[in-house]
Amino acid sequence: MDLSKLRRINDYEWEIPKQGEMNVPGRIFGMKRVVEEMDEKVYEQCSNVACLPGIVKASLVMPDGHWGYGFPIGGVAAFDPDEGGVVSVGGVGFDINCGVRTMISNLTERDVRPKIKELVDELFRTVPAGLGSRGEIVLTRAQVNEVLTEGARWVVEQGYGTEDDLEYTEENGRVEGADPSAVSETAIKRERGQVGTLGSGNHYLEVQVVDEIYDERAANAFGLFEGQVVITFHCGSRALGHQIGTDYLKVLAEASRKYGIKIREKELVCAPINSPEGQKYFAAVCCGINYAFANRQVIAHLARKAFSKIFPGEDLKTLYDIGHNTCKIEEHEVDGKKKRLYVHRKGSTRAFGPGRKELPLKYRSVGQPVIIGGSMGSCSYILVGTEESMVKAFGSTCHGAGRRMSRTQAKKKFWGEQVIRRLAQKGIYVRAHSMPGVAEEAPEAYKDVNEVIESVHHAILSTKVARLRPIGNIKG
Repeated sequence: MDLSKLRRINDYEWEIPKQGEMNVPGRIFGMKRVVEEMDEKVYEQCSNVACLPGIVKASLVMPDGHWGYGFPIGGVAAFDPDEGGVVSVGGVGFDINCGVRTMISNLTERDVRPKIKELVDELFRTVPAGLGSRGEIVLTRAQVNEVLTEGARWVVEQGYGTEDDLEYTEENGRVEGADPSAVSETAIKRERGQVGTLGSGNHYLEVQVVDEIYDERAANAFGLFEGQVVITFHCGSRALGHQIGTDYLKVLAEASRKYGIKIREKELVCAPINSPEGQKYFAAVCCGINYAFANRQVIAHLARKAFSKIFPGEDLKTLYDIGHNTCKIEEHEVDGKKKRLYVHRKGSTRAFGPGRKELPLKYRSVGQPVIIGGSMGSCSYILVGTEESMVKAFGSTCHGAGRRMSRTQAKKKFWGEQVIRRLAQKGIYVRAHSMPGVAEEAPEAYKDVNEVIESVHHAILSTKVARLRPIGNIKG
């Protein structure tokens, strides 16, 4: 990105001045090198989002920002329903509530390393993954509706998990406002049998070691210690969520014309929050959010099952489960007043600071856990939300390393088998359902996660608690 077009606020914050039809300025977070590496499309998309009706404060981009559909990935925007604010497909994405869960064990690398192949192989057999994968739960039509409205709570009630899992899941695994009648029959049909499946693409399940602790107080609250083995997995609402996005591109395109909203990019189609179309789309998004929570809850149950088979008597506890493709109704302070806003996070993670009532009691004094994935060959991080983020970014931070290379480019440059061999030499055992899928996710296809994390840490959007090093990985 050409930095001459930006106003430098400090070493980690940059502004796109309000100009033309922009209602608010743009704000990009990242150290100089990270922002320079962003493609020019990020500048354009951030500016386009700033033109949408009812947007509050600024159009935001996190340090892992790169080109997306409508919104940049890493984009955050909050809209005021009382000021004509809108909801947009591009602000949520197609994999609704794609997110991450980390589960902690009492074991150390010394305990697990001798059995890492057994463990990864068992997880590979137990957790369905890959394109079009199907799980062990096949829902009736009535049960689908229950999952769409009740989320993770419904699957816990069926015996797939514990009340503690719900306590340590964002929104307790269920959002209000879901209406299954807003979801098409095509989306329902595409759902069939996908609860409890990892999927493909950048979705993964990883066995990790806590490599370094940066914040002892937060680490103690989260139950983390050096050398500890944890399991983290990343997935979302599968085909159902994607179909919701596809369906509402058409609905909101018509709504944009109906309400005279100028659209600068196809996926930025939107509708006023208070319109029938806006409310219907939001109800469908809430269904997708609940479905993704249910999906990750079943995977957590299956991961526990596999883990205890290799390590009898040992259990995995949920540290936290959080999404990064969402639209949520949240209360934030704007110009000294509390406002009820619709916060879109597209490839961006909620990072609420200490004291928020939405946080589990155990974490409330330190802030919300934030789980940031790197790549198969690098590290991941646990961060904690901050009060500064509440002011600067509606309590938001990055969601991962961010792609440096498209999937098509990566497949042309790398061979899956070679990637797996290289990772094995680094002590990382990989199982995959697709070699082209491994090539797409080659570590070199991603930005340097350490630079992204340093950017959010110094911008105080979220601060470092622990670094996680992979020792086993499953790709869809």
